[in-house]
Amino acid sequence: MAVDELDTRILRLLIEQPRTSVREYARLLGVARGTLQARLDRLERTGVITGTGPVLSPAALGHPVLAFVHIEVTQGHLDEVGDALSAVPEIIEAFSITGGGDLLTRVAARDNGHLEDVIQRLIRLPGVVRTRMEVALRERVAHRVLPLVEAVGRAARKP
Repeated sequence: MAVDELDTRILRLLIEQPRTSVREYARLLGVARGTLQARLDRLERTGVITGTGPVLSPAALGHPVLAFVHIEVTQGHLDEVGDALSAVPEIIEAFSITGGGDLLTRVAARDNGHLEDVIQRLIRLPGVVRTRMEVALRERVAHRVLPLVEAVGRAARKP
């Protein structure tokens, strides 16, 4: 989907001021409310905007330990294992990957003992061959998309 300069400005406002009303966004951007709403609807329909809920902190929810767990799966069982991961509440994200392993998960735990319990639960899933894990020490770049939005906007301005 092509994102133009106005879309980029809209997305920047959504990221920087998420609790602002559509009417206020339209005023700030100098466009009609209907124009803004149509743009928002299109950005949602095309999958550029995928959610509007709050961003939550696992650490503030009592799960400060973050680990990335690679899971190797028995050939032909990727879908089953992937589906089973959704039943593990400590798994925040899971991706099919190339390279060393078949799945990469992001796991939040209360402490190292709890992390070990989660890993043991994963190992017992049918189809899981082995796991490998890295524990995050400190976040260096928080999850972000604004720099990407800005790069897309700059590219849209070029003839």
